[in-house]
Amino acid sequence: MTLGPFLAAPLVVQLHALAALAGFGLGLVQLARSKGDALHRRLGWVWVGLMAATALSSFAIQDIRLWGPFSPLHLLALVTLWSLFGAIRAARQGNVRRHAIIMTTLFLLALVVAGAFTLLPGRLMHQLVFTG
Repeated sequence: MTLGPFLAAPLVVQLHALAALAGFGLGLVQLARSKGDALHRRLGWVWVGLMAATALSSFAIQDIRLWGPFSPLHLLALVTLWSLFGAIRAARQGNVRRHAIIMTTLFLLALVVAGAFTLLPGRLMHQLVFTG
């Protein structure tokens, strides 16, 4: 593992990756601990901020272009932002089940599945993890 490719990447890519990695770690904590207390809510707001930063920063990353400057990853960013809104709305309305489903699904799709694709050859995370 070497940090060279990461440090050579544009700042927006570094911020995007750091927000996603922090979101993954905090997401694991949130999924593992008890729900509904003040700490869950505080950490949840941090997680929402990290996910929003990850999604918003993706619009400045245009390495994969299928529709002009955009790719399916940008659709995922829009779905992420909409899901965050929906999950917050559900929690405020007291619909804990819907909130939990949205947040868990968002964690799995936006961080686990999309994150796995960053490990494909040619991607920055692949270089970071698999080169020495």
